[in-house]
Amino acid sequence: MTMTAESYVDRVLAALPRATPRREQIAMELRGHIAERRAAGQSEEEVLRLLGDPRLLAESYLTAVPLVSASFGKRVGAKIVDTIVVILTMLPLVALSWAALPREIEPFLLLAAILGATASFAVFTIAAEVVVGQTVGKYLFGLRVVRESGARIGVGQAIVRQLPMFLEIFMIDALFALFTEKHQRAFELLSKTRVVLAER
Repeated sequence: MTMTAESYVDRVLAALPRATPRREQIAMELRGHIAERRAAGQSEEEVLRLLGDPRLLAESYLTAVPLVSASFGKRVGAKIVDTIVVILTMLPLVALSWAALPREIEPFLLLAAILGATASFAVFTIAAEVVVGQTVGKYLFGLRVVRESGARIGVGQAIVRQLPMFLEIFMIDALFALFTEKHQRAFELLSKTRVVLAER
């Protein structure tokens, strides 16, 4: 399938986090640049070939945006908000199950609720960070998750970021953020991701 100028611009934008400052301006400048080269006599295919890989071009735009690491306190605040969101979402389901099921299985229901909340928290976080780069808590605290380059993270990176939750080593992983230069957790170093301040 041949790439058009518009699909090329869309791919560049897809590689940029949604919270990237000047996102629309970047798209407008890129469209203008392509139009100028087309007006100078270059074919669309040649212009796009010279511009190169859309992801690499997006990353070159991102180098102009300084990444400021999020403080440990803001990250903790965002995590607390996200935990409250998941608990409030799960609470009605647990309450209905508790009322409807026999008393003999209450201990199993409690265990299922804890495991379900943990899994829901991880799935919610993975989905939010891949789609918009932020969870509810990160949005409220002005934070976003990015690759080391500032580009959007992928599904694999989002899953690796949440492995400590499944492995029950989240507290140990989180302590790394106190001692690393960019306030990264151990699994963030492993996934080559960061939590940074998002421009409003």
